[in-house]
Amino acid sequence: MNIEPNNLFADFYQVPNLKFNISRLRSDLELVLKRRQFKSPGVTHFGAIPINQIPNDEDSIKGHSLRGQYWTIPDETGKEVSRDIEIDESKYTQLVPEFHDTYFKEVYETLSKKFKLGRVRLLLKEPRSTLSWHKDPEPRLHIPIITNPGCSMVIENVAKHLPADGSVTITNNKKYHNFFNGGEQDRIHLVACVLEDPFN
Repeated sequence: MNIEPNNLFADFYQVPNLKFNISRLRSDLELVLKRRQFKSPGVTHFGAIPINQIPNDEDSIKGHSLRGQYWTIPDETGKEVSRDIEIDESKYTQLVPEFHDTYFKEVYETLSKKFKLGRVRLLLKEPRSTLSWHKDPEPRLHIPIITNPGCSMVIENVAKHLPADGSVTITNNKKYHNFFNGGEQDRIHLVACVLEDPFN
């Protein structure tokens, strides 16, 4: 991948020649939501539905495994602290059964051939809310499915809106970042952990 280091949006890499059918993603999202509900792993206004799991291990998609390790600077001391548990992302290789008859299976298989992935989840950010200022162990791949003009990702104070047009963007979540939804509808992205860092 060729990422220009002096580009203002260098921490947002739009993958060329890769685009998915947004209409099919949205219609099959409705199907999935009839089978599974978003679970909140101890974070307000946030939810996750896992798309893949450790083979034959349903516990790998419950509790703290929905969130995983991250680092944050929680107060004015400026001291960085670690939160939650470390996860071996490389073990997440099996599609969750509820996705087998959906377009998400094709999307997952296509992405898995092109990238080395860890957990793949549908992530919900509710209206008028934000995440904490934090960093993750690895970059994230985003396919926005439902969004609005009030949604932006911020990486080290550079904000960018990711459109729901079927495009794929990899974000440098190893830097401090957050995501805010300033609109009045849910924001839902397919988000995957990317285990080969394109930003190095």
